[in-house]
Amino acid sequence: MLQGYLVDAAQVAARDGVRCSMRVRVAGDEAWLNIKSADLGVARIEYDYPIPVDDAQRMLRDFCHGVVDKTRHYVPVDGFVFEVDEFHGDNAGLVVAELELDAVDREFPRPSWLGREVSGALRYYNLNLIAHPYARWTPAEKNGD
Repeated sequence: MLQGYLVDAAQVAARDGVRCSMRVRVAGDEAWLNIKSADLGVARIEYDYPIPVDDAQRMLRDFCHGVVDKTRHYVPVDGFVFEVDEFHGDNAGLVVAELELDAVDREFPRPSWLGREVSGALRYYNLNLIAHPYARWTPAEKNGD
């Protein structure tokens, strides 16, 4: 999956009056335009719209300042499906699991491979991984400090 942002990354990262991020994604023979609220944390509003792959590839090339390259794995656990993103390129070595829930206080399984909660840590947001990729993180950042 390739993912790029159609708004100025610095503005979104600084939360400079920006209320949402807008990104384009290409995964195989499918592509989407995605709009996500700029709220921090686990509860965020999100909209996905399918678009032609050729259009998405042109948007990534012409409008985005860098892309995130990742493989998404769907891992079922006790009736839930974790989306596990394995990053490539400058973000190689980073693996992040996400779980969509119907309520922020919903109980969910925590398999032994699941690491610490990072939903509120901006450095893990895909938008920030373009400007400050995992390869440039300090050891303290990689350890969660």
